[in-house]
Amino acid sequence: MTDTAERTKSNDPCWCGSGRKYKRCHRGLEGRVLPGRVGPPRVVPAAIARPDYAETGEPARRDEPMVKSPEVIGAVRAAGRVAAEVLAVTGAAVAPGVTTDELDAIAHGAYLERGAYPSTLNYHGYPKSICTSVNEVICHGIPDDRPLAEGDIVNIDVTAYLGGVHGDCSAMFLVGEVDDESRRLVEVTRACRDLGIVAVAPGRPISDIGRAIEDHAHAAGYGVVRAFIGHGIGETFHTAPSVPHYFSPEARTVMEPGMIFTIEPMITLGSWREKMWDNGWTAVTVDGRRSAQFEHTLLVTDAGAEVLTPEVPAPGG
Repeated sequence: MTDTAERTKSNDPCWCGSGRKYKRCHRGLEGRVLPGRVGPPRVVPAAIARPDYAETGEPARRDEPMVKSPEVIGAVRAAGRVAAEVLAVTGAAVAPGVTTDELDAIAHGAYLERGAYPSTLNYHGYPKSICTSVNEVICHGIPDDRPLAEGDIVNIDVTAYLGGVHGDCSAMFLVGEVDDESRRLVEVTRACRDLGIVAVAPGRPISDIGRAIEDHAHAAGYGVVRAFIGHGIGETFHTAPSVPHYFSPEARTVMEPGMIFTIEPMITLGSWREKMWDNGWTAVTVDGRRSAQFEHTLLVTDAGAEVLTPEVPAPGG
């Protein structure tokens, strides 16, 4: 909050220059994450293979089987490894004062060094190479010129397109010294993802995953976001099956060896309900309390699950 904001009365013009009254604009938002300036999309050299939507912004519709061929499985394993490496490189740069757009630049360079295309770039018009979701932002935060501040928590979501397929993962990063409540939220969210992975088993319904996640989150006193779920992935960025992170009896799809999908629970300190920013992408908690997310891409095996986006050490780590 600025000194100007502290002196502004409810019916005064808002200090931000919007022309609206302060009570209709920024009152109650101080301390929240607010949209910053979004720079232009970054360029991908023509030599790097790109998905069908790279130029148009609209992915082609295709019928992709949920059970993947050995060739697709091998390709997703390679793309997933690259996504995990890009995530580690980008996460290592998280620090107070670094803008989320600077993180986007680091990630973009890391994709290109590995011959990969940033899957989010121009996907339905999304303008950046990663998603950066800070504090109460649930998901799809667009990198901008807002500097990270001491005490923030930030999710970095990375998807790499390589060899004709996508690999998708995300993780939380702490910015400097973070309060105990936020640290616990991050720890519980990671555990929720991992318990969801443990629940993966051939012959079982996908609803088992949501049950395991929801049980653990509720035992900790947290909410589970319902509007955004895990998804099948392969030659298509988002495809069947859908993977709710809460128990849904309608999630009856039976897991089979060869299926590939993401598990990416979004866990909240308060309400699990979301509202959207005007940019059409960014979802935030309705009560302004913090949210956290971890994600892996998984292969269903005869014995359970193989993580296709294995965590790798950060550079110098």
